[in-house]
Amino acid sequence: MILNPILKVLSIFKKNKVKGLLIGGQACIIYGAAEFSRDSDFVVLCKEDNLQRIRIALKELKAKIIYVPPLEIEYLERGHACHFRCVARDVQGLRVDVISKLRGCEPFDELWKRRKRIILTRTNSVDVIGLKDLVQCKKTQRDKDWLMLKRLVENDIIINKDKCPSDDKIRWWLFESRIPETLIKLTEKYPKIVKNCISDRPSLISAIKKDLQKLNVQLQEEERVEREKDIEYWTPLKKELELLRRKLR
Repeated sequence: MILNPILKVLSIFKKNKVKGLLIGGQACIIYGAAEFSRDSDFVVLCKEDNLQRIRIALKELKAKIIYVPPLEIEYLERGHACHFRCVARDVQGLRVDVISKLRGCEPFDELWKRRKRIILTRTNSVDVIGLKDLVQCKKTQRDKDWLMLKRLVENDIIINKDKCPSDDKIRWWLFESRIPETLIKLTEKYPKIVKNCISDRPSLISAIKKDLQKLNVQLQEEERVEREKDIEYWTPLKKELELLRRKLR
């Protein structure tokens, strides 16, 4: 359930025609992987007119920047996030984070095409990042993101397994499921599709053989590789932020 303060943020962003997608914990809630969060995170179109609309919305929320960098194209295009804290009535203390690039994901225009629109009230709706893209951007160095990733995929399987899922949906499950028992069940149920996926995910062989010990090791290795990629991605950006902090002192 999205909290009322966050509904106000969404409403103000909508009123100001901000082109952005809800991501993070609130998006996880919408897709059924419950996560309590008082933050609202957005991936946005990195164009000056859209940034100006964001600035107007943040002004209405009386949102103050809490970390570097400032909300400018040059920083967003390099992959930085901009962080704000609201002080307006009804949203006091709420954090709003804005980013325009998500590691491992397609550019914003592609994310926008795959978005999901959720009707919240009779007068309010929200554009949410697509499930597949949400799962992809959860492949970070943080433990809690991997927990959410598992929940998101598992929940989608539970909801759709008896609804004649498409081959594309099944392939996605086979590539993204991280629970050994679930992977084994999927390989049993969809053997023809599995054959075409093995070259891209060798751990499926262990699922077919029901070798839980080896499968667990392989899943851990897959996760380790993604965590390393995330560390490599953010290390130079963190260095840039530290230099910027020193410059502004």
